[in-house]
Amino acid sequence: IFGANLDSMLQSVDIVEKSNPDIIDINYGCPVKKVVSKGAGAGILKDLCLMESLTKAIVKRTNLPVTVKTRLGWDNDSIKIVEVAERLQDVGCKAIAIHGRTRAQMYKGDADWSYIEKVKNNPRMHIPVFANGDINTPERARFVRDNLGLDGAMIGRASIGNPWFFNEVKHYFKTGKHKRPVSVSERALLARRHLEMSVSWKGKMLGVYETRRHYSNYFKGIENFKPYRQKLVTTETPEEVYETLDFIAEKFAEHSF
Repeated sequence: IFGANLDSMLQSVDIVEKSNPDIIDINYGCPVKKVVSKGAGAGILKDLCLMESLTKAIVKRTNLPVTVKTRLGWDNDSIKIVEVAERLQDVGCKAIAIHGRTRAQMYKGDADWSYIEKVKNNPRMHIPVFANGDINTPERARFVRDNLGLDGAMIGRASIGNPWFFNEVKHYFKTGKHKRPVSVSERALLARRHLEMSVSWKGKMLGVYETRRHYSNYFKGIENFKPYRQKLVTTETPEEVYETLDFIAEKFAEHSF
């Protein structure tokens, strides 16, 4: 959940609780303008006292564990993540995930995990600390665990168009080797399932339009694929997209990355 208004946030908790989730996670990290302009997401990093009071109120509102996702700070001149993490812990936050960039950086430059390591090494911290940002290979996931001593990694953009990434990381942790690359056919079949679920949830028109942006990631790096990608992002009906994806699955049946 995200927001900057106490009443709205508490109502959100009440609504979400009805679906019996495992946790309530507060997003204090979203950097997009339409969220930040309302003081929500990473916008709340400009008002740490509000961030603390909102978290405290949400913790009191629910019996579920409350966790937080945030960033290092608003900009390089306002990085106080060690203090922020401690304050959130002290009002009842049960775990924290930290994106290694400021809001000003958006997604530019490299994520700086050193600040997250400082949070973990703070002797007053006793809740789990997770790293986020640029964890896009199994090796990087292992680095934040073994070299930085963090409790885990929150993986976001690396899984877009590649939902197999989580299993790749688990396989690497277990064997020290990379998992067999997923074939183009497997990718086409999952892209089809993705669209089916999107259509089921949002209807044919929105389902088709909102899934288009994922095809570049599903089929990234395939030679001579441009005509098929163009068809996927211009076709108007789900039935036509299904037909194209089925054709891709058959045509590239023997092709893998």
